[in-house]
Amino acid sequence: MGHLPDLISDLAIILITAGIVTIIFKWLKQPVVLGYIVAGFIAGPHFWIAPTIMDTANISTWAEIGVIFLLFALGLEFSFKKLLSVGGTASIATLINMGSMIAIGYLVGQLLGWTHMDSLFLGGMLSMSSTTIIIKAFNDMGLQKQKFAGIVFGMLIVEDLAAILMMVLLSTIAVSQNFEGMELVSSILKLVFFMIIWFVVGIYMIPTLLKKFKQYLNDETLLIVAVGMCLGMVLFANAVGFSAALGAFIMGSVLAETEESKHIEHLVEPLKNLFGAVFFVSVGMMIAPDIIVEYAIPILILTSVVLIGRIIFATLGVVASGEGLKVAIQAGFSLAQIGEFSFIIATLGMQLGVIDSFLYPIIVAVSVITTFTTPYCIKWSGKVYSFTEKRIPSNWNKLIDGYASSGSKSIDSESEWSKFIKSILVSVAIYFTLSLAVLLACRQLLIPFVTSNIDGTWGRVVAAGITLILMSPFLSAMVLRKSRSSEFEKLWNSGPFNKGALSSIMILRAFLGVGFIVIALSPLFPQATALLVIIAILVVAIFTFTKAFKAPATRMEERFRKNLSDKENAENQNSAINKKLAADLLYKDLHIEEFEISQESPIAGQTLGELNFRQSTGVNIVSIIRGEIKINIPGANERLFPFDIIVVVGTDKQVEKFNEKLQNTQTSYGEIAEHHIEIAHFSLKGDSLFIGQTVQNANLKENWGCMIIGIDRLNESIVNITPDIKFEEGDIVWIAGESYNLKNLKKKVINHIKE
Repeated sequence: MGHLPDLISDLAIILITAGIVTIIFKWLKQPVVLGYIVAGFIAGPHFWIAPTIMDTANISTWAEIGVIFLLFALGLEFSFKKLLSVGGTASIATLINMGSMIAIGYLVGQLLGWTHMDSLFLGGMLSMSSTTIIIKAFNDMGLQKQKFAGIVFGMLIVEDLAAILMMVLLSTIAVSQNFEGMELVSSILKLVFFMIIWFVVGIYMIPTLLKKFKQYLNDETLLIVAVGMCLGMVLFANAVGFSAALGAFIMGSVLAETEESKHIEHLVEPLKNLFGAVFFVSVGMMIAPDIIVEYAIPILILTSVVLIGRIIFATLGVVASGEGLKVAIQAGFSLAQIGEFSFIIATLGMQLGVIDSFLYPIIVAVSVITTFTTPYCIKWSGKVYSFTEKRIPSNWNKLIDGYASSGSKSIDSESEWSKFIKSILVSVAIYFTLSLAVLLACRQLLIPFVTSNIDGTWGRVVAAGITLILMSPFLSAMVLRKSRSSEFEKLWNSGPFNKGALSSIMILRAFLGVGFIVIALSPLFPQATALLVIIAILVVAIFTFTKAFKAPATRMEERFRKNLSDKENAENQNSAINKKLAADLLYKDLHIEEFEISQESPIAGQTLGELNFRQSTGVNIVSIIRGEIKINIPGANERLFPFDIIVVVGTDKQVEKFNEKLQNTQTSYGEIAEHHIEIAHFSLKGDSLFIGQTVQNANLKENWGCMIIGIDRLNESIVNITPDIKFEEGDIVWIAGESYNLKNLKKKVINHIKE
């Protein structure tokens, strides 16, 4: 027998150990992530009782693949639209919370005598909550429908994006080993540049390609295509100096805007679970008991910093964003832990070789402790609010209610100037970035090729001409886009002051275009700056007065907008909830939620009057969705059926109570039916009542609930059973039916049955 590679034996140890431990953790109702970490400790070099991993280098490779798929799956759940929809509350709260924890983490690291790099990475680790742990805690406690849970989810979305940015900045600082401001600015600009390119080009191309080849995309091919895109972006991100995790996240967020996103997410989930398990097991392998004992005091200090600091600063952040004190305290206590992104940041530091090895097991220990305390923190938040509310001065009502909360709050529409300036800035930024991308690509590929094949001035002229032609759709849009929009027309006709301001903006954009062209062509003609300025002015004038240059940008933008909105439009058509209405109702502390009636639910078949949800829970049922049928404002006589989606409106407490009532009425899955189909056969003897009768006259189905499926007669097998076939002595008859019916048939009719 050949020798198995260490990789296979190590993977067997990892998965067997992880499987056993996670089953135990499921039984103990603890997070699976903790089970993986404990499994890693058991399979690691510090636990001698169980078999030990032989080649940790291979496991590190598997773990890196795990990080890629974790970030890819996170990107699929992310969506840039979702980031925009969480609003200012989540953004302000996250900025305050993360900024404060990074500063405190760095300060604590310095006080403990650690290096600047250890302290900086420590601050980054302490600033990240655990999305996995929070979602599980909310689901287990039935809190996912409450208002504070929505704010927490929004903060987690912002944290995810901030973590990606943090990883890029930490990598830059780690490589350069200094805190130079210009280098950090350069890294941020580089990140923004590539993120715009990836997102814009991705949304423009990928949804179109997926729709074009949809007929060929079954589960297998779609999975291969999605994973291929993910790893392709990982390679590209690595080639331009970013981490593999960033590439995976970006591709996931691009695919999140496609109509196939949920399908891809479902297909990728097993891969994420498998490789994610290997990653978390590798985290557990880093736990060294001697280091934990040696650094017990720092572990306790950091645990206290997380529990106290994150609660305080997350609460202050939510209050500062305008929410009430109760919601803020509930959100703050929910975020009092660190998790998977902290491990990823620690792994990054270890791979770069810039943090000490003791920091990894310390942060894992802190994460384990704070994960265990998370459910208790969430439960205590209500008591802490009640205690705090009684001691707040009566003239501080704004703090309790929140200055952004009002039952009669109205949303003021943006001014025309605000809309116009915002649209101009976004348009110019995107088209400037695209123009720059085309220019860089031409400098790397096109210009060297042309100048090497065409000598002298003519080669540079041809290269410059082709470059301008390739950039022309984006340059013209950068100079002219939105200059004839509805906002522009309204402002232009509003008065002379607006005309002057708008003219100034148009002139500034023209100067931007001229400057860009001069900078783009100056390496080809370094001694002809004045001539280049004249040429640039002529080119901008041609863009302005020639419609042919406007059409390509218009078509591209229309396709981009369509691809970006297709998923949302499809979801809106299938949803009974108007998203804007749902958002507005939140200001009144009301929720609109959807619940599906399961196939096994005992309430299926009952009328709304019989169920009386209004009286028992306080919610109002505003609609029932049954396939393509929508029953709005259903009456008391309307019955519920399996797979109906009921749309309810209520407060946090009412929706939570309704959810509990609905969950308590669900029949558990996996129950074994009392009766199931069996097959028996019997031989007809001379005294059988069936001999001489036809199949039709025997009435097995009507009288006994059984069915004849075949007859063996001599050397012949009869499977096409017709009503006129007569039973003969010696026939072996095959019958299907429930066991109970077969036994009755045997007892009362056929006395020679053989089961």
